[in-house]
Amino acid sequence: MERSLRGFTGAGYDKGRPPLVQVAWFAVLHLVFVKWWFPARWRPAVLRAFGARVGRRVLIRHGVRVHWPWRLEIGDDVWIGEGAWLLNLEPITIGSDVCVSQGALLCTGSHRRASRTFEFDNGPIRLEPGAWVAARAVVLRGVTVGRGAVVGAAAVAHRDVGPDTVVTTGAVA
Repeated sequence: MERSLRGFTGAGYDKGRPPLVQVAWFAVLHLVFVKWWFPARWRPAVLRAFGARVGRRVLIRHGVRVHWPWRLEIGDDVWIGEGAWLLNLEPITIGSDVCVSQGALLCTGSHRRASRTFEFDNGPIRLEPGAWVAARAVVLRGVTVGRGAVVGAAAVAHRDVGPDTVVTTGAVA
């Protein structure tokens, strides 16, 4: 099949806030939120100001990118490491006592590969309490990572991960 990206419409996708709010968020994100000098203790408050639901004792390190804060819910005692990217075109729900490590990607967006115009195929992500998404791991759209489960370093979770399950790249240690 030959693609025609010029015909892409994004049909059915709603960003969830008016353009002025989107612009304000991107300005805050890139000018302040991701910076090393911006105090980690202030990041949850900034996310809340843009509509995120954020629990207590949440640590968000520098370099963390959140696409749309109004589509983010974070429980208590969560750590999000340097350079993590929460690409939440759809909701991301992070349960309590979850660690999202350095450079991890939570990606709720994709495209229909059978669509000539490459239309969206998005889905929410849920990290249940006690889950760990390790360094440079990827969780793809529509995936639930179960309670206590681990998506190991550089691994890709492309389908649901059961409770207490460990997903690895298959590399021999």
